[in-house]
Amino acid sequence: MVRFMKLLTRDERPPGEEPVSDLVPELEVSRAKRVRVLLAAACAPLLFSYTAIAAVLAVVSFAADRTRFSATGALLAAGPGWLASWQVELDLGGHPLGVLPLLPTLAVGWLVARAAARAARRVGGRTPADAVPVVTVIAGAHALFGVLIALAAGGSPIDVNPLTAFCVPGLLAGLAAVAGVAKVCGLPAVVRDRFDPVAVRGLRAGALGLAALIACGAVVFTAATALSWSTVDSLFEPGFGASFGLFVLSVAYLPNAIVAALSFTTGPGFSVGSLTVGMFGYQEGQVPGVPVLAGIPSHHAVWWPALLLLPALVGALVGWRIRAIDEDPMLRMRAVAVAGALVAFGCVILGTVSGGRLGDGPFDPVSVPVGVASVIAFCWIVVPGGFVAFFAGPHEAPEPPGEPEVEDIVEVEEEPTEEEPIEDVDEASAEAEPEPEAEAETAPEPEPEPDGADDDAVTESTDGSGDESAPGDDR
Repeated sequence: MVRFMKLLTRDERPPGEEPVSDLVPELEVSRAKRVRVLLAAACAPLLFSYTAIAAVLAVVSFAADRTRFSATGALLAAGPGWLASWQVELDLGGHPLGVLPLLPTLAVGWLVARAAARAARRVGGRTPADAVPVVTVIAGAHALFGVLIALAAGGSPIDVNPLTAFCVPGLLAGLAAVAGVAKVCGLPAVVRDRFDPVAVRGLRAGALGLAALIACGAVVFTAATALSWSTVDSLFEPGFGASFGLFVLSVAYLPNAIVAALSFTTGPGFSVGSLTVGMFGYQEGQVPGVPVLAGIPSHHAVWWPALLLLPALVGALVGWRIRAIDEDPMLRMRAVAVAGALVAFGCVILGTVSGGRLGDGPFDPVSVPVGVASVIAFCWIVVPGGFVAFFAGPHEAPEPPGEPEVEDIVEVEEEPTEEEPIEDVDEASAEAEPEPEAEAETAPEPEPEPDGADDDAVTESTDGSGDESAPGDDR
């Protein structure tokens, strides 16, 4: 019976031609499980981020002096705090608050990216088409949650534009979800196949250059804060509650300060109200009493232009990364231009999200000159990077002048060798073959026929001889 079943189920294909699907079967995910996974990916980051923001506000309000702790108040304040973490501008009693901390934005974006990657793996996502449901569900859930918070805060002192609360969290959450599913669903491979390889190398070098510029800004900010540590210490109040609140506020705005230091290092600088700090210009003004801003200098220094060596080194690093991608110098220059464009675009995004309105007081607004900063960042990448990529990369050796090419030499040498033997053979064959006239002259005369030959034969031999000097013709 077993042998009979094997005969019935035997595969007639020759060995080695079995399809891959037969060798490695794919597990299909049921519709119900797919829905559960997508809902979990959409709701888990929402609940976790909202709970975390509520917990931080509760701890700060509990530790603060001369305040009464309220769990309900912390939960209600967590809604606008959640919107602020997604860079949604708030209105506090008619005073706009647009300069929002970037550290919570990075934290909630990381949560969304991780949830999206986990959901894509659980539903068996392997192609970019499999990432569309995950990204759509996560972005839609954050957009709906944002507009619900905006509508719920309608009668409170904190006002939010519902359209902004719908669009901004949905857009940022969608981008974070795309970043999370990119590797799982093979998006980098699709980009490599669709784009020019030189442009892809330029994008990689540009990402390296942008990260290096951010690192330069962090180094400058750390050095300025360390040199002004006495000012930082004086800004903290003796009580634990107020000091803890200032510490949390400073940590939340730490990425904003690094972006401002990046703009200062590249040249354009930044401004806080009437205060303007630039590499080649300084205008005095009031500074908020926050420890994160304690490193802002009180006057201009002559040695500040020496810091321009840092972005120049970053540009040289980008050029060094691109120097060996191709032997053609013009292709390397094109890759440097792509890297510079990416860095300029990154500076526009960072400068836009790190600044904004700060009420209507003397510290309004906090801004980075986005247009000038992007152009200058592009130049810092293209000029030194192009110089290094052009001269440090390989170049084709020029051909020495006056020397004939190898193909011409071979043709000149081969032509006589092919013609000479043919001429010799023709001449030899012509000499060896006799001419027809000579053969006719040297041919022997036909012998006379015997007496017993037929008359017809004699007639034929006489007619075909063609000898005009025969004795019979004379007679």
